[in-house]
Amino acid sequence: MALVVVSDAGFHVLALNSGSSSLKFGLYRVDADDVEAVLSGEAEALGSSAGRFRVRDATGALLCAETVAIADGVQAFVRFARLLAELHVPLPDAIGHRVVHGGAALRRHARIDKAVLDQLQAATAFAPLHVPAALAVIHAARERFADVPQVACLDTAFHADLPELTRTLPIDRTLRAEGVQRFGFHGLSCASILAQWQGPLPQRLVIAHLGSGASVTAIREGVSVDTSMGMTPNGGVMMATRCGDLDPGVLAYLGRERGMDAPTLERLVDHRSGLLGVSGISGDLRSLRAMADSHADARLAIDMFVLSVRKQIAAMAATLGGMDALVFTGGIGEHDSRTRIEVCLGLAWAGVKLDPERNHSGADPVSVAPSTCVVRVLPAQEQQQIARHVSDLLA
Repeated sequence: MALVVVSDAGFHVLALNSGSSSLKFGLYRVDADDVEAVLSGEAEALGSSAGRFRVRDATGALLCAETVAIADGVQAFVRFARLLAELHVPLPDAIGHRVVHGGAALRRHARIDKAVLDQLQAATAFAPLHVPAALAVIHAARERFADVPQVACLDTAFHADLPELTRTLPIDRTLRAEGVQRFGFHGLSCASILAQWQGPLPQRLVIAHLGSGASVTAIREGVSVDTSMGMTPNGGVMMATRCGDLDPGVLAYLGRERGMDAPTLERLVDHRSGLLGVSGISGDLRSLRAMADSHADARLAIDMFVLSVRKQIAAMAATLGGMDALVFTGGIGEHDSRTRIEVCLGLAWAGVKLDPERNHSGADPVSVAPSTCVVRVLPAQEQQQIARHVSDLLA
């Protein structure tokens, strides 16, 4: 099995992107001008008997492709670390971890020490679905690479300077001191879009990160000024299994009339809502599309998702006073041309008009030319962005 490795020169960062049921990883060489992959891959469907473990070399060629039971992110990390040791690749000079939420106290990317670990532990209250999984991988990495500096790269950091107008939630002001505010998420994805942009950034940019988790962000002159997710990654757009925006009276009703406690409500809005909750079939948009013609609830779930995304894009355009560019990213945003068409059909008033052939092929841009709003499809390069942040912080 041939392995293509980039030059040994440069600073090598091991990037670890922990999800609730996945771990994406990569070893990257970082210099002043570029980030190059040495190895990259992912472990998916963690906790099931049909887990998938994939590793690619610098050219994207598969080095390893297994379907195997992997219990959790720690086991996936150990498997990848063992592979690193077996291959003739540079050892990491530093390790970066994606952390969804740093809580109210930790708002910037930070080198991990005991104080940072304590702050991350406290932040589990804000994102119990994501932060504990990331912390478990952090502890495993610190144990295996004890002498290597490690950095927490926060999704919330990109939105740390939201204006007070969009940061503040409309509830009792005394709760702000406890961190009850809009934090925003998918920050590493948004930062990676800006890093990929060739030429001057548009003044008014909207990024729609659409995947199993989904959010829409308004960026003015390179700075986040509004975003659809709120205090937690549950708000805004309807998602695979998360509800997105929901009348809070629904939760009060379920607590009062159905006796649902906080953990039960959390399971409902995290795991039994969104596309899965509406369809009763699946949270995977691909599966729903395959049966939409014969299953009314599958069609309803798709239509609700599309409308939800369109409404959030419109809201961000309102914040910005218009749109100069719209970017689709994330698994659905990058690969589902039909969803892009359905979302954009309701945005002609904002200058959004897709070229059907370019959209189908994924050409960049996918909008007609000329267009008052350029529409692009760009990959969410979260692992590469982790490598950039780590290099910048430790430099």
